Amino acid sequence: MQTVSAVTLDAIDRKMLRALQHDGRITNADLAKTVALSESACLRRLRALEAAGVIDHYAAIINERSVGLPICVFVTVTLSSQAESTLTAFETAIATVPEVVECYLMTGGSDYLLRLVVRDVDDLERVHAKALTTLPGVTRVSSSVAMRTVVKRGALPV
Repeated sequence: MQTVSAVTLDAIDRKMLRALQHDGRITNADLAKTVALSESACLRRLRALEAAGVIDHYAAIINERSVGLPICVFVTVTLSSQAESTLTAFETAIATVPEVVECYLMTGGSDYLLRLVVRDVDDLERVHAKALTTLPGVTRVSSSVAMRTVVKRGALPV
């Protein structure tokens, strides 16, 4: 993921971003009406937000349960070393595990925090045994199964 420095946003930019976070498929005409701009001015601002990296990409949010992945698991991973080569090898390898939907380099007691989605406990055991524990540099893996989602926002407070 690319690192983007903070961009100065005005009230119209923020209103555009809120509208797009609510409905990523909104037409430019409707977005322009929402933020009280002409269609051409709205499109120029939108393209500028995209070029600046404020809008990273567009995507559909899929309901995990509806596609047979109802179990969310948080996994902490501890590596044998924090050497750059060990981190790089792990990060390259973890990117190939499709059940890993998020991966964060952390401070504190473990090196990485992962969020996985799996079908069931057997699927989790498979991922744990065949993927996670075999990754380069891994010395410890600890998993916690989420019982239910309490808050999950796709929108940032802009």
